[in-house]
Amino acid sequence: MRRVIGERGIDATRLDDDAARAVFRDMVRARQFDERAIALQRRGWMSGYPPFRGQEGSQVGAAHAMGPDDWLLPTYRSNAMQLALGVPLSDVLRFRRGRAEFHSDGDRRIFPESVTVGTQVPQAAGVGMAMNYVDAAEAVLCYLGDGATSTGDFHEGLNFAGVFDAPVVFLCENNGWAISTPRERQTASGTIAGKATAYGFEGVRVDGNDAFAVHEAVALSLERARAGEPVLVESLTYRQGAHTTADDPARYRPETPDLPGWRTADPLVRAETYLREQGVVDDAFVETVRADAEAELAEAIADVGAAEPVDPDDLFDHVYASCPPALDVQREWLHHFLDAHGDVNELEY
Repeated sequence: MRRVIGERGIDATRLDDDAARAVFRDMVRARQFDERAIALQRRGWMSGYPPFRGQEGSQVGAAHAMGPDDWLLPTYRSNAMQLALGVPLSDVLRFRRGRAEFHSDGDRRIFPESVTVGTQVPQAAGVGMAMNYVDAAEAVLCYLGDGATSTGDFHEGLNFAGVFDAPVVFLCENNGWAISTPRERQTASGTIAGKATAYGFEGVRVDGNDAFAVHEAVALSLERARAGEPVLVESLTYRQGAHTTADDPARYRPETPDLPGWRTADPLVRAETYLREQGVVDDAFVETVRADAEAELAEAIADVGAAEPVDPDDLFDHVYASCPPALDVQREWLHHFLDAHGDVNELEY
């Protein structure tokens, strides 16, 4: 199990003090975004949201390990990772309100979020194989949850990556639960990382609540991937909240999990405590980071709130080149509904 906090100083990692502060800053930004996004959803500002509290260290550490030319294939709980890669908060909020995923300008090597579980895994293998065909030097980071390892796409994607030496790191964020299904009901394997053996490459495990260990593990794995050796990284973390804002984890998950303390510990608290002990951050820095994140978030919310209203016809106009009769029926129903209930942008969910 790879770990930094409690075992090594920051000078014995792949991060200098400035880089460590940048990781912490993005963790704070992600936490404040997540908390505000849940509050916005609860008052009807957006229809649904998948919280990631407790997984900021895993996502931000991995994002900071990526090179500028590497590609990310994300899943639906990847907002902390996207924010750390430079996607504006306003873009993420617009997407959650039903608009295009990337609104702002910028050459970001990020694929659209995969909501269907596991579909990004064979796509990542295909992108990696394409890189080999054109002798590209970059690598692919495929972000998935533990639930995705129970899909056929997971096995097909890893098999192709292993056979064709695709430059892909499969980052499985194991938060313990696939909605309401615990990991032990998904697989008889002792670990998820151990599954890599079947496909001919290495699997590694890392303390997912240690952002600096995740950074190190993913950085090393990306180097191997660029050399033609795919890697499966299992990042062990814990989902502190619900699967989505439509979920009630109290119905299926014990209030006190039977897990070691490091597995359920708050990654932001661990990172701050560690960096304070290392003399990398102090009260003034932490307060400034939190204030800056709050101001950035307030500006993004105001910007999105003032955006042009959504056109309901966008739901239908960009699906098929020629709209089939079944969708025409749905379009007609929606317009009747809006005529009776008001502007879709004013409805509360």
